[in-house]
Amino acid sequence: MNITSEQHLRSIIGAPHSITATKKTDHLTDEAMAFLARSPFLIMTTVAEDLQLDASPKGDAPGFVRAPDAQTLIIPDRRGNKLADGHLNVLKTGRVGLIFLVPNTRETLRINGKARLTADPAALATFSAYGRPAVLLTEVSIEECFFHCGKALIRSKLWDMSAWDAPGQVSFGKMLAQANGGDAAMAEAIDQSISDDYIENL
Repeated sequence: MNITSEQHLRSIIGAPHSITATKKTDHLTDEAMAFLARSPFLIMTTVAEDLQLDASPKGDAPGFVRAPDAQTLIIPDRRGNKLADGHLNVLKTGRVGLIFLVPNTRETLRINGKARLTADPAALATFSAYGRPAVLLTEVSIEECFFHCGKALIRSKLWDMSAWDAPGQVSFGKMLAQANGGDAAMAEAIDQSISDDYIENL
């Protein structure tokens, strides 16, 4: 049975508590500022004109995203795979949704707004890390900011080390070799190249 209306949806999940909506603001609160200062990781979602979506992880030292004022965020970009799916979406629609995480904290911070890309050399230099300036900056004008409760992270046991599997690694080499008609030697070479890139090009 597909859900096709808000009325039907509400009949299943119910209505939010009357005070829930008051947690949403159009700016960074003091609590949000403090959370950002501790956050080393975010996921940025963007949308293209044809409604194709992209969700991109971004991470660096805690506080790598800066807030020059309560309605602005600046997110630095480092070297990557150059696909630039999210960047291209920002150029097309200028819309972003962000979710920030802090290790061992159950709650997350959600921010939505308008975005633009900048590449002023002086500004890039102020976001230097690993001996290199940032490649790009994404400047976000905040329209909506709120904390999300911790139920998803509690259920997933994301920060519960006793629930973790042994460390894993995705073999890009195997996938790319298969997609390009390569063999095991090609897969191994690609994986080694990626491992070297993790060390040399953060």
